[in-house]
Amino acid sequence: MSVHVSSDQILEASLIHHEATESSSSSSVPQTKNYKRWFRLSIYVFFVLFCQPLATILGRLYYENGGESTYVVTLLSLIGFPVLILFSFFSQTRQPKSTDTNFNQPPSFITLASAYMCTGLLISANVYLYAIGLLYLPVSTYSLISASQLAFTALFSYFLNSQKFTPFIVNSLLLLTVSSALLVVNTESQATTHVSRVQYVIGLVCTIGASAGTGLLLSLIQLLFKKVFKKHTSSVVMSMTIYQSLVASCAVLIGLFASGEWKTLPSEMRNYKLGQVWYVVTLSSAAVSWQVYTVGLVGLIFESSSVFSNSVTAVGLPIVPVVAVIVFNDKLDAMKIFSIVLAICGFLSFVYQHYLDEKKLMTCNTNYVEDDAQI
Repeated sequence: MSVHVSSDQILEASLIHHEATESSSSSSVPQTKNYKRWFRLSIYVFFVLFCQPLATILGRLYYENGGESTYVVTLLSLIGFPVLILFSFFSQTRQPKSTDTNFNQPPSFITLASAYMCTGLLISANVYLYAIGLLYLPVSTYSLISASQLAFTALFSYFLNSQKFTPFIVNSLLLLTVSSALLVVNTESQATTHVSRVQYVIGLVCTIGASAGTGLLLSLIQLLFKKVFKKHTSSVVMSMTIYQSLVASCAVLIGLFASGEWKTLPSEMRNYKLGQVWYVVTLSSAAVSWQVYTVGLVGLIFESSSVFSNSVTAVGLPIVPVVAVIVFNDKLDAMKIFSIVLAICGFLSFVYQHYLDEKKLMTCNTNYVEDDAQI
C-alpha cells in the first residue's frame, strides 16, 4: 500500500461518476479488438506494479542511509504533480467530447477553492502521517497496516455517501481489520534494533491514523462530486487532483521551512551513506516514481475501470513486503504471511463488490439504451 494515497484511490473515488456517465454511451457501441488500447493498458499495469513498490522502497532507503526529514519524504509523493499536467493534456487529446447533458451552473470560484484547499490540506496531513509510519515501522508491516484504508473508506462512505454494507464489504472489513490487528498486537517480534518500542508504537498510531484519514478523504471527495461538481468528466477529475497536489505541496513546504528541517538538508546530503549523488538520485527517483504510478492508476481507470485498477493494486499488494525482505532483511514470520493472505482476500472481496456494482450499472444502462431505441 502506498504512501501516496493522494493520487492512489482518491482518483478512483473521483472517477466513479466519470465511469457512470461514460458507460451509458459506450454500452451501445460494439467492442472491437484494439491493440493500441491493450498496449496502453500493459504500460499502465507496469507503471502501477513497478513504480508503487519502487517509490515506497526508495522512501525507506532514504531513511536507512541517514535521511531524517519526514517532510522531505512527504514532499516526494506530492511535488511531482506537474507530470499530471502533461498526462492530462495527452489524455484529453484522445478523449471524445463529453456527452454529459447536465447544464447546471458550475461551482463558483470560492466553492472550488474551498474544496481544493480543504482536501489538499487533509492530503498533506495524511501523507505526513504515512511518512512518520514509514520512518518507524518495517516496510512490510507498514504496507500491510496501510491496507486498512479500504476498511475506513467503506466505514466513512456508509455515513457520508449512504453506501450499503453488503456481505462482500463486511467480509472485506473483517479481513482487513484482522490483518492489521495481527501486526499491531505482534509488536515484540516486529520491533527493530534501531527503533525503540515507543517509536514503534508511534509509527503504528500514525499509520493507522493516516489510513483512517485517507478513508475520510476518499469519502469526502466522492461526496463533493455528488453534491458540488456538476460535470463528472476526466478534465474535472484531473484538475481537482492537480490543484489538490499543489495545495498539499505548498502546505508541506511551509512545514519544512517552519520546522527548520530545511537547515539540516545540506549536512544530511554530505553525510548520506551512499554519497551525495545517490542522495539526489534517491529523492528524485522517488518523486518521479510516485507520479508515474499515479499516471498508471489514472490510465487504467480511463482505459478500463476503477475495478480493474483496484484489481491491479490488489495484485501488487504482496510486492512491497517481499521486496522489503530482500532489500532490508525484514522478518517474514508466519504471522506476517498470514496477515498478507488476509489482506489480499480482503482486497479481492472489496474489488469483487465493486465489480458487481459496475456490472449492475452496465446492465441498467444497457436496458435504458434498448428501451430508448424501442421508443
